[in-house]
Amino acid sequence: MKITLNRINGDYLFECTNQSGNKILLDNTSQPGAKGVSPMESILMAVAGCSGIDIVSILKKQRQEITGFSAEVEGERVQVDEAKPFKSILVKFFLEGNIDPKKALKSAELSFDKYCSVSKTLEPNVAIGYEVYVNGNLVN
Repeated sequence: MKITLNRINGDYLFECTNQSGNKILLDNTSQPGAKGVSPMESILMAVAGCSGIDIVSILKKQRQEITGFSAEVEGERVQVDEAKPFKSILVKFFLEGNIDPKKALKSAELSFDKYCSVSKTLEPNVAIGYEVYVNGNLVN
């Protein structure tokens, strides 16, 4: 796996490109007029995307009918010397459709406990939690 990063303006805007040519923009979002996401926001996006792919894959194999899927991710940061790494991350998944709530919850559990490489990378230093909502109801 390899990406390239190129500065594309006179300030902090960077274009990141993967080996397939897909791109995202990273920027210093503390500056006015930022045109990309911050590197820390991209970490939250990566957690949601990685586990989202897992959950959809698992549920599709179980023939669950997903008509809507979204997530909200919140990260709590802590000051460590000059840096502010994440202390904890909470991911809330919102699924719509003809989905067995227990299967949805189990798919999230499998993602975070077994499959999601992004959360596994962060796990030693960041507490990651999740909630699953199916058709507007929190699944316990």
